[in-house]
Amino acid sequence: CPDADKEDAINAMIGACFGSSGQRCMALSVTVMVGETQEWIPEIIEKAKTMTIGAGVDNKDLSPLNTKAALERAHRIIDQSEKMGAKIVLDGRGVQVDGYPNGNFLGQTIIDHAKPGMPCYDEEIFSPVMVIVRVNTLDEAIQLVNSNPWGNGVACFTRSGGNARKF
Repeated sequence: CPDADKEDAINAMIGACFGSSGQRCMALSVTVMVGETQEWIPEIIEKAKTMTIGAGVDNKDLSPLNTKAALERAHRIIDQSEKMGAKIVLDGRGVQVDGYPNGNFLGQTIIDHAKPGMPCYDEEIFSPVMVIVRVNTLDEAIQLVNSNPWGNGVACFTRSGGNARKF
């Protein structure tokens, strides 16, 4: 929500999305930006760009995906979503890590302007990909998350007790 602490919310979103390279149950895969929070997207992109990528033994922020099939699946979802109108605002495809020419690397990726019906929204990617959906109001955000058939988990960033109770 626009009243959230911006720095705390962005840090939490980055950690929840990209931690464990997005390959964990309950990793944040979709971020719903409400109203003026859409203005935060450039800052989210810049923060994500600072993450480091490595082989998993070198204490980097992102490690390779666990299989070649997982990498191919992530690429397919990104490609198909882009063809359907989503905007790839940070593209981690094609990342190379020195010493690992055949690694399953996907750098931090952010897909903006996603919508239900796009593979990036409808499928869990299990990779370091943040999917951004834009809505104007908290009511629209609630309707969006409640209409998702998966309902795995959700969090609301707000300083308003009223917004939190409504959510």
